[in-house]
Amino acid sequence: MTHPTTATGSTPDSAPMTSGDDGPQASGLVARSIAEAVGSFFIILVGLGATMLATETSLQPTLVFGFAVVAAMIAFGYISGGHFNPAVTLGSAIAGRTGWASVVPYIVAQVLGAVAASGLIWLVLSANSQLTGIRTFFSSASNGFGEHSPAQFPLTSAFLLEVTATAILVAVFLGAGSRRARRDLAPFAVGLAFAGLLSFLLPVTNGALNPIRATASAIFADSWALQQLWLFWAAPIIGGVIAGLVFRTVDSWEPARAGRGTVDAPVSAPADPAAGEGSSESMTTEPSRHGSPAARDTPGGTAAGDRVVQGDERRGRDAATFFETRDTDAREATRMDDPNAPGTGR
Repeated sequence: MTHPTTATGSTPDSAPMTSGDDGPQASGLVARSIAEAVGSFFIILVGLGATMLATETSLQPTLVFGFAVVAAMIAFGYISGGHFNPAVTLGSAIAGRTGWASVVPYIVAQVLGAVAASGLIWLVLSANSQLTGIRTFFSSASNGFGEHSPAQFPLTSAFLLEVTATAILVAVFLGAGSRRARRDLAPFAVGLAFAGLLSFLLPVTNGALNPIRATASAIFADSWALQQLWLFWAAPIIGGVIAGLVFRTVDSWEPARAGRGTVDAPVSAPADPAAGEGSSESMTTEPSRHGSPAARDTPGGTAAGDRVVQGDERRGRDAATFFETRDTDAREATRMDDPNAPGTGR
């Protein structure tokens, strides 16, 4: 559905998140945290349930997890940005796409949603008198290394691959959610990447990539799962930090390019609605009275400078605009290229 645009190209839905605001009210953070909890609940309920109860004719659990991520991002991403993974939340904050004030509430909500989902699975299985050894079901779906690895991979192999795979997953999330990417395809990119990486890690660790997924199964499994749970928090968090640092570095190059005369707007748009709370990318650069460097160095400098300023004004847009239709961006580009076009406000 196409949203009507204002003179600066922002949509009415994202207007409260613009960089000129003091930040979202507390109710905004609560709503986003609830969205993270509900999305995490859905992903773990579907994915973990399929992992434990899959039959020979069922869809592969890795694909079920991937499809669940796609569905959750489409359903709830417009509210919270669609993280559903502490590694993604931390990586997004380090990259400057998410405000630090949202990190702890997001992670707490994700854990609570995941534990609630595994608790519901526990209750359902326990109600079936024909099923015995419920902990065995959860242990079979839990993540482990050494003797608890499906293929007996040691701690070092499990740790290295979990770090690497999570860094790739977070990089896909940050890249697909970039303002220069096709944001409407971001849920599919992240979901497919998650399914593919899980398939790769199945024989190594049973596939974690997400601390809440490992926690959800470990709580109701045998004691070894909780004893080895630390790795499936530490490795994904390190992977998320690596990806966040890489994207923060890449994003920091874009304003420098604009200052050398590049007329494209900086790429550093927030990756989710929480970016309005203290993230570096939510700050709007005030234009000089004499125009930006790009305006002075480029023929027809006023139009070029206006394009850079308009790009800065868009930094406060909602992360979930990667679900927005492209014709809004096309109209925006038309106004940027023609300063006399209707609706530019000049």
